[in-house]
Amino acid sequence: MDHSKPCYFLFPLLVTLTCIIGPSWGQTEAEILLEFKTSLANYGSQLDDWNASGPGPCTGDNTNWTGVRCSNGSVFGLKLENMGLKGAIDIDTLMGLPLLRTLSFMNNSFVGPFPQVNKLVCLRVLYLANNSFSGEIRDDGFAGMNALQKFFLGWNNLSGPIPGSLATLPKLLQLSLEWNHFEGRIPDFQQDNLKFVNLAHNNLDGPIPYRLSNMNPNFFAGNNLCGKPLAQCKSSRKKRTIIIIIVVSGSLVVLALIAAVSYILEDPTIASQFKKPENNVKLGNISEDKSANYYKKSDENMKLHFVRNKRERFELQDLLRASAEVLGGGSFGSTYKAVVSNGRAMVVKRFKQMNNVGKEEFVEHMARLGRLHHPNVLPLVAFYYRREEKLLVSDFAPNGSLATHLHSRRGPGQAGLDWPTRLKVIKGVAKGLAYLYNQLSNLTLPHGHLKSSNVLLNHTFDPLISDYGLTAVVNKQQAQQFMVAYKSPEFSQYDRTTRKTDVWSLGILILELLTGKFPANYLTQGKASNADLATWVNSVVREEWTGEVFDKDMNGTKNGEGEMLKLLKIGMCCCEWNVERRWELKEALEKIEELKERDSDSDHVGDYSSYGSEGEA
Repeated sequence: MDHSKPCYFLFPLLVTLTCIIGPSWGQTEAEILLEFKTSLANYGSQLDDWNASGPGPCTGDNTNWTGVRCSNGSVFGLKLENMGLKGAIDIDTLMGLPLLRTLSFMNNSFVGPFPQVNKLVCLRVLYLANNSFSGEIRDDGFAGMNALQKFFLGWNNLSGPIPGSLATLPKLLQLSLEWNHFEGRIPDFQQDNLKFVNLAHNNLDGPIPYRLSNMNPNFFAGNNLCGKPLAQCKSSRKKRTIIIIIVVSGSLVVLALIAAVSYILEDPTIASQFKKPENNVKLGNISEDKSANYYKKSDENMKLHFVRNKRERFELQDLLRASAEVLGGGSFGSTYKAVVSNGRAMVVKRFKQMNNVGKEEFVEHMARLGRLHHPNVLPLVAFYYRREEKLLVSDFAPNGSLATHLHSRRGPGQAGLDWPTRLKVIKGVAKGLAYLYNQLSNLTLPHGHLKSSNVLLNHTFDPLISDYGLTAVVNKQQAQQFMVAYKSPEFSQYDRTTRKTDVWSLGILILELLTGKFPANYLTQGKASNADLATWVNSVVREEWTGEVFDKDMNGTKNGEGEMLKLLKIGMCCCEWNVERRWELKEALEKIEELKERDSDSDHVGDYSSYGSEGEA
């Protein structure tokens, strides 16, 4: 025996013993989990049952701590998905759980460098897809994880080469790295029993290794790869030419996109309203799902479901291949404009946090939304369903959103929306909202997310309400963090919404349209404070009526201030803090319908209280 290299003989034995007896820090599993909880952020009330006052995490026959999986009275796994978690994943603390074998933090908001997961040498399953990890992973970042069988890391922002240590893990069966920015060659995987390796939509190049040659071709899409199961590799000279063409063309497209987005987001108001959009040139980044189910039934699920019978059909692949323009990056995902093969411009909204109901109920709800037909409601054309991701497809509105017209920076001599146009917009919005109240009468929030960026304008500047009826399917925590209805006084004060909550959103929209001021409290996550746009308008009007409250960029106001004041009063009555005194939508619609572009001879401004009680701060 060669005694000069004892570690080569002892290391596998040490790993085996570690996974059997585990480390011992003298802490209970409850203490370890509570310490781990302190490293997390933004978990709201979802981990309230992780506390020291009650029973331990694996007491009795069933686990009683959210997301904790138990086996034989010990913690076996953690499944903390779709919680909006931030902060750090405290690997060192998790090392104190001797039987921990599965970890899933999918669909959260972790950012920064990839954690040192190889300290957890006993893990069998690790799901970290749909976060925002960035930077490179060390080549030995998975060294020693000889028990790892399933690893999902898709839909992050990781770059650099694929770590070579992944290619040597002896028990690895499933690997998902799609939709990152990995680059260079694919390492030479040594495993003979690999079920799938999904590397789609990265920046990889070169030949596909032999042991991956029988995989689904979709697992390699969106790269510059060749060889089975893709086309045969060409000569190096042709390859270099192709690469040069791709790089030059891609650079020009990216530069044009950056210039366009920079122009749109130059104004800080707009920049704060929309999150920084994802980088993309093709709409292909809306394809594969992150779960194992995708790989079992890809042919069945890779299709669009159309909800309007008389619309010309197109395939999901038409969208994936289409040139795409980033329109915005909202709280729920990115929005793209794509021109399909028939030349029609479509808008695709990608939602990650939409798992509040199962597939059957989701399909039924989308079909119901697809049956809606009103000139002021943006029609849903089709949808794409995956468990972890949904796409909603609708028509493109050529004049953009009301928010862009109200808040984007204008050059010298460029006028904002005039009073007649703003009046037309608010009349259309009120009609569309009333239609939703009628058709979606079973929903407490027929819209739920009514704001200026969800009011689109067609070629004649008629308004189209979008993103309606989604509170039933969006994850509850995500909805309460970001959707406008949950900024209302009744939710901020009493954790409830009512049939008048959408009326409150309409009132805020009216004030925003008249004043040109953005409702800053919409930008806060979770409940809004009392210091909102309605409070400001109320204080100005109550102290002394003055035309200063109206947007200075609003032209066409001559002989119309009386009607503008009436609309201002309507807005205040709609966003009255006291729900009992707040107007019903029917009353608001009737008053809005009576408004004219110009004051009549019999009109008079009157006092502020003539339309009802004042708004309360």
